[in-house]
Amino acid sequence: MGLFDFFMTDLAIDLGTANTLIYIKGKGIVLNEPSIVAYDRNTKRIIELGNKAKEMQGREHRDIRVTRPMRDGVIADFEIAEGMIRAFIKKVTSSSFASKRVVVAVPSGVTEVEKRAVRDAAEHAGAKEVHLIAEPMAGAIGIGIDVEAPAGNMIIDIGGGTTEIAVIALGGIVNEESIRIAGDEMNNAIMQFFKKNYNLLIGERTAEAIKCEVGSAVPLKEEVTIQVKGRDLVGGIPKTTEVSSVEIREALNENIIQIVDAVKQTLERTPPELSADILDRGVMLTGGGALLKGLDERIRMETNLPVHVAEDPLTAVVRGTGKALENINKYSKVFLRKRTY
Repeated sequence: MGLFDFFMTDLAIDLGTANTLIYIKGKGIVLNEPSIVAYDRNTKRIIELGNKAKEMQGREHRDIRVTRPMRDGVIADFEIAEGMIRAFIKKVTSSSFASKRVVVAVPSGVTEVEKRAVRDAAEHAGAKEVHLIAEPMAGAIGIGIDVEAPAGNMIIDIGGGTTEIAVIALGGIVNEESIRIAGDEMNNAIMQFFKKNYNLLIGERTAEAIKCEVGSAVPLKEEVTIQVKGRDLVGGIPKTTEVSSVEIREALNENIIQIVDAVKQTLERTPPELSADILDRGVMLTGGGALLKGLDERIRMETNLPVHVAEDPLTAVVRGTGKALENINKYSKVFLRKRTY
């Protein structure tokens, strides 16, 4: 079976640092799994990917490596990323016929080299025609904003690797800020907090679970405490400790300040007419990071703007990428252009 046979129809892909989502034309979202791959260190053969690979994370033996081929919103390991894309596509399609086109959402701040890597990976996985769309633009389309309108809209898309902040009007991005501070950095901050304050080594999965369970950007109505298990760095034996949501908030604070500062910088560069539109319409939060408790409230307090969390923020980008795929002629202007030299 040839590579092109993997594709049943046209696809939209949100190739995220944390999760990969695939949308099939006419069917909607058919896959939403972690961007994690388990492979054989000796042969580089992929053993598991997605949810099954995540279960193996931190528990692998010396012949198996569990890795995330995406870092900071872009491809870090080309060979594994290509294998992951191909395996995910094979999982959701039959071998009826080849795809004419694939639309992939990428961070707005990607370099030309990074764009080329994404295009190449999709083409090697079987796509004949590859279009790229900036994540904040895809997020705006996904939550139903008329991006072609002569009015300003501000989108903050907080993913696993990057936070994308963009002001959109007339089908284009007026100004943007892309910072590599997002879900992964928050997890890392929690891991470092336990190492420094409790001499406790915890894994990435544990840090992620703590962030989702008790992480917050503003004080909670009822602060809570949780039990955390890890390895004692002094004695080297397993240990359980108790921490409060107040401490976790403190651990996350530096990252939240950086996101808020990036929002303020984007607002400072926004033309006054569009600033007035944003004041009327408010700011929309998309991406998994939008689910951090109280983040909308924190941005509201710091900017004095209305801030709204999009409905189902985790799938906003892939839904918008899917809409662009379904209406390729209507949205052709929003795709990222290939640089010609």
